[in-house]
Amino acid sequence: MKKPFGSPGKASGLILRIGQCLFSTASIGVMTSASGFFTVTAFCYLIASMGLQVLWSFGLACLDIHALRFNKELHNHVIMSLFVVGDWVVATLSLAAACSSAGVMVLFTKDTEMCKTYTKFSCNLFPISIAFAFVSWFLVAISSSLVALTIRLCSDHSLQEWQVYPTN
Repeated sequence: MKKPFGSPGKASGLILRIGQCLFSTASIGVMTSASGFFTVTAFCYLIASMGLQVLWSFGLACLDIHALRFNKELHNHVIMSLFVVGDWVVATLSLAAACSSAGVMVLFTKDTEMCKTYTKFSCNLFPISIAFAFVSWFLVAISSSLVALTIRLCSDHSLQEWQVYPTN
């Protein structure tokens, strides 16, 4: 069976994982370089969520590198299910963190004009970090969808492979 685009153990899957890791790291880096981020809970949650994203994506990228280097097959139903559930958890946390941070930015810039009155906030850096977080979430959403599709295709293939046809 041909492996679908973005499935674990394929170069396209590795590229998605590296992208997730890089955008999460960029989000953390930009947010921590902004002054005043630690006074807002949503921004601290964004850093924690992106930290988890970095660890998860880096671990799966290393697993993809191992599979590509040694020509290993990662299409085991248990392993693939673990990937999907892990991606769903990380994606949910990342989306929640990015949305809450974006909501705080709307509050700061549009509703209360805190960015104009409090100069201690680096209000020009916060949206960049939030945008990186949304891109990272989008890449995780793609990965989890593709792995779920791969599970479906593998189960269809294995059913066809093991199905017993009556002999006439």
